[in-house]
Amino acid sequence: MSGAGGPLSRSGLRGREAELAELAALIASVARTGSGGLALVRGEPGIGKSTLLAEAVAQARAAGYSAGAGKADELHHIVPLSSLAACVLHGDRPLLSGDAFADLARHHDQRIWLVERLAEVIEARAGSVPVLIALDDVQWADPLSRFALQQLPARLRTSPVLWLLAGRREPAGPAEEIVAAATGHLPATTVSLGPLSGTAIAQLAGDTLGAAVDARVRDLLDGAGGNPFLAVEMLAGLRTAGRAGTPDDLVPQGLVVGVRGRLKSLDPGTLRFLQMGAVLGRRFSFHDAAALCGVPAAALIPALEEAVRAGLLDDDGDHLVFRHDLLRQAVYADIPPSARKALHREAARGLVTGGGRAVDAVPHLLRGALPGDEEAVELLRQAADAVLPVTPGLAADLMTRALELVPSARPLRFAVGEQAVHCLTRAGRNREALATGDRLLADRPPPEEFGRLQAAVGGTLWSMDLAGELRRRAEAALALGGAAPETEARLAGLRALAMSREHDLVAARETGESALRAATAVGDREAHVLALSGLGEIAQNAGENAIALERFAALSAIDAAFLPEEIVAHLHMDDFEAGERLLGRATDAGATRQAMLLWAQGQHDWGLGRLDDADADFVTMERLEDEVRVCVQQVNGRVIRSRIALLRGDRDGARDHLAAARERLDAKPNPGNTAAVRFLEALHAEADGDTGLAVDRIRHVQREGAFMRWRLLRDSAGSAVRIALGGAAPELAEDLAAQAEAHAGRNPAVPTAGGVAAQARGLVRNDPVTLAHAVELLGASPRPLVRAAAHADLGRALLAAGRERQAVAALTYARDAFAGSGAHAEAARLRRALEGAGAPGGRGAAAAPRPVQGWGALTPSERKIARLVAQGHTNRSAADLLVVSPHTVNTHLTSVFRKLSVNSRVQLANLVMGLPDD
Repeated sequence: MSGAGGPLSRSGLRGREAELAELAALIASVARTGSGGLALVRGEPGIGKSTLLAEAVAQARAAGYSAGAGKADELHHIVPLSSLAACVLHGDRPLLSGDAFADLARHHDQRIWLVERLAEVIEARAGSVPVLIALDDVQWADPLSRFALQQLPARLRTSPVLWLLAGRREPAGPAEEIVAAATGHLPATTVSLGPLSGTAIAQLAGDTLGAAVDARVRDLLDGAGGNPFLAVEMLAGLRTAGRAGTPDDLVPQGLVVGVRGRLKSLDPGTLRFLQMGAVLGRRFSFHDAAALCGVPAAALIPALEEAVRAGLLDDDGDHLVFRHDLLRQAVYADIPPSARKALHREAARGLVTGGGRAVDAVPHLLRGALPGDEEAVELLRQAADAVLPVTPGLAADLMTRALELVPSARPLRFAVGEQAVHCLTRAGRNREALATGDRLLADRPPPEEFGRLQAAVGGTLWSMDLAGELRRRAEAALALGGAAPETEARLAGLRALAMSREHDLVAARETGESALRAATAVGDREAHVLALSGLGEIAQNAGENAIALERFAALSAIDAAFLPEEIVAHLHMDDFEAGERLLGRATDAGATRQAMLLWAQGQHDWGLGRLDDADADFVTMERLEDEVRVCVQQVNGRVIRSRIALLRGDRDGARDHLAAARERLDAKPNPGNTAAVRFLEALHAEADGDTGLAVDRIRHVQREGAFMRWRLLRDSAGSAVRIALGGAAPELAEDLAAQAEAHAGRNPAVPTAGGVAAQARGLVRNDPVTLAHAVELLGASPRPLVRAAAHADLGRALLAAGRERQAVAALTYARDAFAGSGAHAEAARLRRALEGAGAPGGRGAAAAPRPVQGWGALTPSERKIARLVAQGHTNRSAADLLVVSPHTVNTHLTSVFRKLSVNSRVQLANLVMGLPDD
């Protein structure tokens, strides 16, 4: 810190030796161990956080760190990633060039993708030198920077990356969220700064005054309350007072004691200049301040010079900066509240007319706009559009404020409301979106606005799984008439989407085709997307896989965000090669909807019997959905993870996943999710020996809707039929087999469909010949678990028929296939069947249970990733070699570190180097 007469030596570090030593130990630990760390320095304004942070950064640089430091600003906290930008663009060796950062922010609008790219950059640097990223005033960080700071420390915990944050105790929230996200993944500590001791304050006085401090000075310093900044300001005033007056004249009492005293001595023009700067923020442009003052910039040079001489402002060459937030607040507090509003509104106008972006003006609009200010409303709408892709929560807040500024009598209110509903829905605030839309609809808008609002609310209702209400509203809006053709086309598309969840899929398809024709006629992209989405859902729910693929392929051609739906549609056609190509293309291109891509990847690996990889995919998918707070596939992800656990023999894990699926079903109770959970409950009941409950759950699925309609018969008809037969429900088994045959009839080009239908019919008839035909048909299926189950059914039927030699061959194939996929519980059951048949091939075939710790505990994929990382690969380069997502690599690597009890890539490399090749 510096006063009016120059710097004060070590002022901010007096009395902070213990805290600095704690940070120094963390700096040394991260460099030594090669693993990450995080520290949060907290305290009241002026307590010395910034000085302590700066000293820690200096020590890290001296220790060989590549360091970047930045500071968030209260009035500049809207622009996405602006707070973290200073940390990666500045320093001794910037992590990114300005052009690279701008390209990153300009071309990619997904939070998860952007954070992953930042992680790759930091990880690459940390491969050669430890990295320090320091952010001061984290409480003012923009939403995207906060999101990144919640993800990056845990993501980079295996690399030598140290995160140093400083923030006030109030407002609470951002800093605590960041620390909470890191806790449990890497060392995270909070350093709380309290008031300085009397001894330290006396040392500050000696540093400044260079002489013994008398009793009167000590009494004055007591007014600082141990706050080093206030003490330094008093001392600066005292040092000046020694030349120009008495201490009592220059050190008034109160929180900003000393500061206001110094302001009183300034020229009125300088004070006005400082007030304009305070309105603009802690860091501001000289030309912006001159514009706000309403005078030429040249006329303000004397004021600027006096403010710098007084130690109130620093000039960094590009901007002027208040030397401390408390200085800006002291100046700002002296502006009358009504004048502040007017100045903020003027500042917003000046920023925009000067070529700035709408998002730059938003902080001033939030402070200065009054109801009826349509220019402010338009700027808020523009800013919301700009930030919606990466920070939808912020966009929703901006649009909520914009809606408040529009009087209820203005027609503009309905257009603003429509945009607000859209932003709230994107932010996952569905109930708020629905309530907002309903309030506006209650005002009886004109037909066009009514239709557009119902279309906007339609997206909300679909997200809330309220398909029946969506259909009712869409039809009511269409019946009202008076809407523009593109609005009616969107409503028709929403109606078709809603009908995809009803029983009459023939009527739904006719509605969808009509909606598609309307969308094509008017050339409206959104209507086209809605119609194709509805038709794809309808075809998929009807079990018409080829048609579903056609619809979803057309949809992803219009909007690449729907590539996951196309990938899954290829898998339903047994075309895993096409699915894998599209997954690789999506990974290379940094496609959007990362969580849904992980869902598609998980379906791909599950279908191919890669149980370990599928489990990791679904773990990652759920994490990504949680991060963006848009939970779409968590029910189904948990259902499959529970089935994987049952196949492995992990009954406790399977029950945990079932419990999680039920919990998530409460939030998304649509018929498809309900059917999936009830089917899973049937599998659990069967495993527990409760055949009555298992049959009841299958019947429950039938009552929810046509069993096949909810996609459970593609590869599970055999399990369902076995449950029905085991529970003495032959009519249910017959019904299931008939549905499987109907499904095969709809999909003659899908080997799995035909084979599963024959398997189901063979089980109902207890006919080895039909089951052998099923095995033959499934020879062309790419799904090893389905082939294994059919072989097992055939083997059991052959054993019952006394054909032991053929039975042993079928059972041995099934055992080996299950074991090869990691389905050890199924393999063990078949091994026992083989041993019961006296088959030599059954002896010694048991796979030893995988240990929970050590190298043997790693899955094949984890071993590959462990060796690649030990060789120096980053997550990105390992992902590229394995043709998977970096997110999945991160999930595997987390598991590797846990199983091997290592904390850094260096430790992993040392361990792997001592192991023989697999």
